[in-house]
Amino acid sequence: MKLNIVPARTGLTWVKLGITTFIRQPLAMSGLFFMFMAMLSVATLVPFIGAALALALLPAATLGLMAATQEATKGKFPMPSILISAFRAGQQRMRAMMVLGALYAAGFLALMGISALVDGGQFARLYLVGGKITEELVLQDSFQMAMWVAMALYLPLSLLFWHAPALVHWHGVSPVKSLFFSFIACYKNFGAFTVFGLAWAGVFVLAAIVVSLIATLLGNPMLATVAMFPVALVIVAMFFTSIYFTFRDSFSETDEPVPDELS
Repeated sequence: MKLNIVPARTGLTWVKLGITTFIRQPLAMSGLFFMFMAMLSVATLVPFIGAALALALLPAATLGLMAATQEATKGKFPMPSILISAFRAGQQRMRAMMVLGALYAAGFLALMGISALVDGGQFARLYLVGGKITEELVLQDSFQMAMWVAMALYLPLSLLFWHAPALVHWHGVSPVKSLFFSFIACYKNFGAFTVFGLAWAGVFVLAAIVVSLIATLLGNPMLATVAMFPVALVIVAMFFTSIYFTFRDSFSETDEPVPDELS
């Protein structure tokens, strides 16, 4: 396995590839994304452990979408069963993915626990368990601070797990090492990932502007609120489609030993 250092402009390429691949297989990729969402939503319904279970399944489910994108790039139609690719790769890699899921759940719950120290757990409870969002609650300084603390802590967590599922599944890397390799890859390609994130933010803002303009031209401003939800879901599905390309270009197969900075 070799780490590739890519130029910052590659981040824009990843976004383009995610969009074009989605457009080539819109039914398959959107259908798999909604199945992905449904699977995690059903997991949250399990009494007492629902939120933790959904978090633990997220790495494996994300790997399923990456595998689907890989199939789509080959001109194949990804079938629904591809979502459980992580659990069909043999017992050793299945166990590794389960460990990775447990680590992700533990990390996410830990950062929520830290945010709970700021506002007494209001933000964490709302995010993990659900509840009514009120203007009074959202405007509380402690609630806003807890939200920002959680977001700040989630960034390094996401970098640790960004490539980890794919490294475990396709390269047979152990869960703990996959976290290290993932973080190093994101750090070394920080410019590309920054462009990647900014480009997706730009896509979302552009879509919101277009939807608002169309609603205004039709004389129904409320239409923008209704239409933006499905548009946002499609954009998120495209985003998940693009994740595969960030991994594909960051790592490559090689017979040479792993570089010192990755060993």
